[in-house]
Amino acid sequence: MAEKKLKVLAASSGGGHWEQLMTMRSAFEGCDIIFATTIPGLLSKYDIRDGLVLPDCSRDSITMSIRCFFSAFAIVIRHRPDVIISTGAAPGLFCLLAGKLTGKRTIWIDSVANVEKLSLSGKLAGHIATLWLTQWQHLSRPDGPHYAGAVL
Repeated sequence: MAEKKLKVLAASSGGGHWEQLMTMRSAFEGCDIIFATTIPGLLSKYDIRDGLVLPDCSRDSITMSIRCFFSAFAIVIRHRPDVIISTGAAPGLFCLLAGKLTGKRTIWIDSVANVEKLSLSGKLAGHIATLWLTQWQHLSRPDGPHYAGAVL
């Protein structure tokens, strides 16, 4: 009997969050990986044929945030990943929240751009993520976020 592959949902906003997620792409080799982002063109740029698109949102738009959360929740229910990982921002956080609500393991890696302090999404992720990481050692704390190195 063949061993079941770990199913991973890797989600992030476009821009730097996506670039960091793509830098980690080789870490998902051997997994059944599903990528989700907010900019459809990014999927084709990285030759991802079966990727998913989340609505973009921010704390400035409650309506879009609600839409994004329900879209993230639908993705988690439909695809049933074992693990959800995100490098940010709000759309990735909503994927983690959907994962927590459905009992999945979740990983948050706060953006390397947040050198002075954690992002708002990064702070909120501390209440949601199974594993909560920062890419800056001086931002790590014993109770999290933890430092395990930088992506870039």
